[in-house]
This record gives sequence, structure tokens and C-alpha cells, in this order.
Amino acid sequence: MDAFYASVELLRYPELRGQPVVIGGDCAHHPRTGAAAGRCFSRLRDYVGRGVITTASYEARALGVTSAMAIMKAARLAPEAILLPVDFAAYRHYSRRFKSAVADIAPQIEDRGIDEIYIDLGGLPEDTRMLAQRIKEAVRTATGLSCSIGVAANKLLAKICSDLDKPDGLTVLAVDDIERRIWPLPVRRINGIGPKAGGRLAALEIHSIGDLASADISLLQRYFGRRYASWLYDVARGIDERPLVISSEPKSISRETTFERDLHPRTDREILSEVFTSLCARVAEDLSRKGCLGRTIGIKLRFADFETATRDLTLPAATADLQTIRRAAGECLRRIPLDRKLRLLGVRVSTLSALRSMHEPRQGELALIAEVPDRPA
Repeated sequence: MDAFYASVELLRYPELRGQPVVIGGDCAHHPRTGAAAGRCFSRLRDYVGRGVITTASYEARALGVTSAMAIMKAARLAPEAILLPVDFAAYRHYSRRFKSAVADIAPQIEDRGIDEIYIDLGGLPEDTRMLAQRIKEAVRTATGLSCSIGVAANKLLAKICSDLDKPDGLTVLAVDDIERRIWPLPVRRINGIGPKAGGRLAALEIHSIGDLASADISLLQRYFGRRYASWLYDVARGIDERPLVISSEPKSISRETTFERDLHPRTDREILSEVFTSLCARVAEDLSRKGCLGRTIGIKLRFADFETATRDLTLPAATADLQTIRRAAGECLRRIPLDRKLRLLGVRVSTLSALRSMHEPRQGELALIAEVPDRPA
């Protein structure tokens, strides 16, 4: 979906179309400047309180505002941008609508989150481009929103293609097109090559995907290790053998975020604390949405030098409660020396059980699963 959260908000605030709009922060800290009752938006410069940006419209992105950016930094870049509070209930509503519209046409779907899916078009008799266009039209009819579709031989290439012609794009990539369409792109366009790996590749004069495809694998192994180098070698050539995963029975649920800059637990404590709580909240919401409880709470830290540390804690009883998850994850954090800068933080819940198995409704009862509101990560 194109700038999904911001696009959903523009359905509610059509007068803001064409303006830089960012989503984030707490509604309690938003000065209400909208003309109509119940509207809650302000200029980014007027926001009081801490927080991070969840997403931004394309106009705001052009000014340098990105997701996971601290609101204070975003305010320096785009002080006149409109700031809206997050409304995950609305985003989930439109997420369900767009996925349902797609499933009516192509039911083999891998759900990749609230605003993204992989679709298997194999075996469908319709012309591929016409089929993709029909999916786009169905999504717009169901939601009023635009999406961008990339059609390719595997998930790696489809993901890259879906970003090539945003917004409202449709890109169909044949295998023979990889050298012409994919190789000129920066290596960071490959999902899985982050800022640090991108910087190391740049130091080796490897800037484009084509540069990476022509690199000697022994050189990559020397700087990245055998396993990651093998992955780099394959993806630069468009090789990705991951299958579509359509199973609805998760073994674990996790949320993690890679920071725009490395953060130190001491000097950036407030930002890290807010992001940590937000990750716990989103994991709790994921559990409730999927009707699951979890007993094992874990955290994942990746330091600036790429060293990764994990810790787990198994609870006496399974839970989907935010505060319980937050406390357990905090206990895990206290078992890791926090004396170095961090580049990634993650929260994970495993040892899952179905909520319905804990309390099956009697005949005539209606079983409801309460949804925990999302928070920005």
C-alpha cells in the first residue's frame, strides 16, 4: 500500500492532500487546530512531548522525514508539516478490506503485515499484467486507496519492483530485465542490506546491485563472512528460493526496528524507552489480533559493531497483556550490559497457544478477542 497510514488519514482529512503529513506522537500532546469537531492535527513545530514518526506522506518524505525518526528532529526538517496521531483501529480496518479484495481475485497470499502482502499469481489463467491491474482496481474500489504492485519470479524481486514506480505503480519484471532494471539500483534497495552493510559495501566501491553482482565472492566472504556473503552473491543475481508462506499458525510473534542512527542506552535513553514500549505494545496487539497467548518473552539487541545479543524469560502463565510483556522484556534487558550503542532493538513472544483453547465459549456464547491498540515502532 502507498504511504498506508498517511493515505488512510487523508481519507479523513481530504483538505490536507498535497501537504507534507506525518503520523506519530500521542494525541494528548497534539494541539487541536482542525476546524471540525473531533479533528486532531497540528503543525509539527507545535507538538509538545516526546515520540517518534510512524510514517510520512510522500511530500513529507521529500523534506527528509522518515519513519522511526524522533519527532524533535522531524520538526527541525519540516516544521510546517501536519502532524496527526496514530489510529491503528482505522489502519487495521483498511488493511482487512484491501486484503479481502485481493483474496477474492488471488487467494494464495502471504501476509507481511498491516500494509503489505505477497501474492502467488501462478496457475491463474488471466494475463499477468491485466490481473495485476484488476487487483489494483479492486483495492481502490474497496478502500479508496492506491497500491503499488511488483510482479516478478520471486519475493525478492517482487519486493524491489513494488517500490520502483510508487505511488500507484505497476511493474512487471522478466528475468531478462534484471540487468537493465535491477542492477543500476543502489544496493540498499535490497531488503536485508541495512545502513551498516551498505556502508561496508561502499567502502569496497560496491554501490549498485550490478557492482555487487560482479564482486568476487571471496572478497565478500572476507568482509561479511561466508553465510552473508553467499546471500549477497545470490540476491544480486535475483536469486531467492523462499516459498510463499500462507500458514496462519505462527510459532512466534516479534517486532523489531533498526534505528536511523546508532543510539546509546545512556544518552538516548528516552528515545529507546519509548521505542521499547512501542514494540511491546505492537507485539501485544499482534497476539490479540491472532488470538494467541505466549509464555516466553524475549528481546534482541544488535550493537553498532553488529554483535547480536538475545535473552528470554518464560512466564508461569501465557499472556497477551502489554504490561506483563513489558515487565518481562525489561527483565531480559537487565541481563545484558547496556554500555554500547545500539542499531537494532526487538521484542519477541514464543511458546504460543491459542486463546480460544484457554476458554472455549459454550453454545450460544459469542467469543470476542479484545484488540490492544497499536503503538508506533
